[in-house]
Amino acid sequence: MIFDIVTIFPDLLESPLNEGIIRRARETDQVTIKIYNIRDFAPDKHSVTDDRPFGGGEGMVMKADPLAAAVEASKNKNGTGHVILLSPQGRKYTQSVAEELQTKEHLILVCGRYEGVDERFITECVDDEISIGDYILTGGELAAMILVDSITRLLPGVLGCSDSADKDTFSRRLLKHPQYTRPRIFNGVEIPEVLLSGDHLKIAQYRFLESVRRTMKRRPDLLAAEFGFFSKAEVQLLKKNKLYERIKKLHIEQ
Repeated sequence: MIFDIVTIFPDLLESPLNEGIIRRARETDQVTIKIYNIRDFAPDKHSVTDDRPFGGGEGMVMKADPLAAAVEASKNKNGTGHVILLSPQGRKYTQSVAEELQTKEHLILVCGRYEGVDERFITECVDDEISIGDYILTGGELAAMILVDSITRLLPGVLGCSDSADKDTFSRRLLKHPQYTRPRIFNGVEIPEVLLSGDHLKIAQYRFLESVRRTMKRRPDLLAAEFGFFSKAEVQLLKKNKLYERIKKLHIEQ
């Protein structure tokens, strides 16, 4: 998979792109990542990439021409790409959006800055606008990194354990169950006995129930949306533990 990142601050991205899972994915050619410095595509000798907004107002606006030229350079090298502008006005980024984008062969991530981007660039060049949440960053670089990280880990063979991505929080609308490791006792607190039983069915049931309970406490909106997608065995387990009616009530109230 190819990620091209269009930014005026390429140094912000160098370190995180060379660590952990992303570094290994690059070394094994599972992903290719190139950074395009917008200043390299500015038409004037001073490499200007922003200007005052027409009509007046606060701040500066990113110019359309260097952005368009950077995107065109990416497409010329790697073929047609799916152009995403990282913007607080975009659709909200979720795990399902990450799964959708993982099917693309080439993503061009444009990092917005300042008061925004010339609307003509968005109209003519952008396929999608994405926001990572209802808050404002100084620029789209961190948001671009979030997309690269969350999408890369979904690619086949990137994670060491093939089941990891499938069982993550948000792989379905449930938060992940609590996790434990050595030592067996920490500050006088011992791990749940069922995890030492060796009974894989009981462990799976315990983890499912804990996942449901955690979601009910922290994100009841997710649990309400999951109602109707539980398997017959899960429904029976929920009813046995007096959770099914509570989830049904959340679903009705949603």
